[in-house]
Amino acid sequence: MQELEIERKNLLTKDEYIRLINGLSLTDITPQKQINHYFETPDFQLKQTGSALRIREKGDQYVLTLKEPHGDGLLETHAVLTKEEADRLINGTGELKPTIATRLLDLGVSLDALQFGGTLETNRIEVRKDDVLVVLDESHYLHHVDYELEIEGPTLELTEQRLQDILTRFSLTKKDTPNKSHDFMPS
Repeated sequence: MQELEIERKNLLTKDEYIRLINGLSLTDITPQKQINHYFETPDFQLKQTGSALRIREKGDQYVLTLKEPHGDGLLETHAVLTKEEADRLINGTGELKPTIATRLLDLGVSLDALQFGGTLETNRIEVRKDDVLVVLDESHYLHHVDYELEIEGPTLELTEQRLQDILTRFSLTKKDTPNKSHDFMPS
């Protein structure tokens, strides 16, 4: 399965994160836990293409996702995995689903060079507001915690406008927000 994701993100301080939860009336929403397991090659072939490969674990569901740049957003290619398939990929003994393997080969990524890079645990709050999905993440990885605001929408213009609206409303500074998958294997 493939889908186009148009998103914009902004790093937050812990205080800003708490201010947004309160200010957007999200205190009654229980964060959903998700675990992301990231992959890369030793010579950063995915990073060089602006792509990322991960297994997302939510409850007892496992989905392998390749994200690659596409127009104003990211083309996401998904493949459902069993827990055993996910464990084998993380341990370096599994095989990629054909749809993902084909896309990686099209990007020029060596399948044999892929290796597990690290795990990120996220507590995620999601709510639909003003025609976009507003996401607040508290992520834990590499003995680090960070906070992030993400806006997903149908167009780049609307997504950027809604992000700017929230930043302005809550007097937040626009901050660069690097891809988490790149934090595990910095170049």
